[in-house]
Amino acid sequence: MLVRICLYHQFRLTILAMKDPNHYANKYNAIEKNPKKIRVLDSTLREGEQHPGVSFTNKQRIQIAWMLDYFGVDQIEISPVVSNDHKEATKTIIKQGLSADIVSHGRALKSDIDISLDCDAKWCAAYLGISDIHLKEKLRITREEALTRAVETVEYAKSHGLKIRFTVEDGSRAEPEFLLKVCKAIEDAGVDRISLPDTVGILRPIGMYNFVKSVSDVVDVPLDAHVHNDIGFAVANAFSACDAGVDQIHTTIDGIGERTGIPPLAEVAVALTHLYKSPNDFRLDMLLDLSRLIEEYTSIKPYDSKPIVGSSAYKHKAGTHLAAILRNPAAYEPIPPRSVGNRRRIVFGELAGKTGAGYLMSLLGLEKDDEGAKALAAGLKNLRMGDLIDIPLEDRLEKKIINDK
Repeated sequence: MLVRICLYHQFRLTILAMKDPNHYANKYNAIEKNPKKIRVLDSTLREGEQHPGVSFTNKQRIQIAWMLDYFGVDQIEISPVVSNDHKEATKTIIKQGLSADIVSHGRALKSDIDISLDCDAKWCAAYLGISDIHLKEKLRITREEALTRAVETVEYAKSHGLKIRFTVEDGSRAEPEFLLKVCKAIEDAGVDRISLPDTVGILRPIGMYNFVKSVSDVVDVPLDAHVHNDIGFAVANAFSACDAGVDQIHTTIDGIGERTGIPPLAEVAVALTHLYKSPNDFRLDMLLDLSRLIEEYTSIKPYDSKPIVGSSAYKHKAGTHLAAILRNPAAYEPIPPRSVGNRRRIVFGELAGKTGAGYLMSLLGLEKDDEGAKALAAGLKNLRMGDLIDIPLEDRLEKKIINDK
C-alpha cells in the first residue's frame, strides 16, 4: 500500500510538472501558502521627472496618473513643491478621485507640508538625509537637529490630519544606531510609513536585507523600499527588502529616475505576480502600453533586451531555441508575451536550424520536407549575412504553428 501511495504521489507531481513547466522552479522559489501582498508605489511623476531631459506637461502627468491607477498601483507619488506647474498638476490629479493614494512629496519642512495641505492631499511624504555626509555637506546640521526636524515634521503633518511617509534619505550609509534612533522617534511621533532608501545604490542584496531587518526588528510601522540602480542591483535589492519585512516597493515606468533610476514597474509587477504570488490586481497586459507612453513623452526608448517590454524580450533566434519554441513556446518563455502586452518574434538567419527553416518554408507556401529544410538551413548559414528575416508571430501565424507541427 505504501508503495502505491508513493507511486501515486510521484505520478501526480509529474502531471503537475507537465502542466506547468515552472512547477519545479516554483518549489525552489519557496512560495508561501498564503503570500502577503506587496504594494507598489509608482514615482514616475516624481522620481521619473528627475531623469535628465524629462519634463512632463500637466496633461501628460494627468494621463500617466490615470493609466497607473487603471493598471493597479497602490500609490502614485508627485512633488508639488517643485513648481507652480507641479502644484497645479497635483491638485488636479487629487481631484480625479483615483483609487490609488496620491502621495504629495516634499522635504522635511513645515512649509512643504503646507503646500501638500494646500493641494488637499490626504497623504504626504517628507525626506531628510540622515547620513553624516548628507548632514555635513548638504544640510549642514547636527544629528540632534536632524532628529528634532524629523519628529517635528511628522507631528506637524499628523496635527493637520495628514497621513505621512517619512524617508530617511541615504539611510543605508547612516550610522546604524542613529538610523534606528530616528526610526523609533518618528514612530513614536505617529508616522504612518517609513521609507528605507539605498540612495546611491551601494548595497548588495544581502546588505539590503540586513539594512531593512535592522529596522523591521525594532519598529512596527509599515516599511517601503526605495532603491537606486547605480550598480545594477535595484530590482534584486527591492525584493531582498521584501524578504526582510518591507511591504511596498517604489517603481517608475521603465525605471527612469535620478542618475540610473530605480526598479522598473514592469519587472516588479511581473515578479510580484508570477514569482511572489502577491495578491495584487495588476493589468499586466498594459505594461507595453505604459512603456510606449513614456517613450512617446520622453523620447527615451527602452533597450532592446529590456525584460518584459523590450523589443527582443520575446525574440528567438538560435536554431535549437527556434525548434523548441515552434513546438511549445514555454520551452524558452517563463510567461506568455501576450500576458504583458508584448509579442513573440522569431528570427531567421545563419543560426536557423532545420525546424526553423522548415517553418519558414511553410510561411512562404513551399512544400516542406526534411531534405529541403536541411538544404535551406545550410544555405542560410553559408550566406553569412546574419539575421535575414524578423517575423512577429501574430494570431494567424501562431495558429499556423499549432496546426503545422
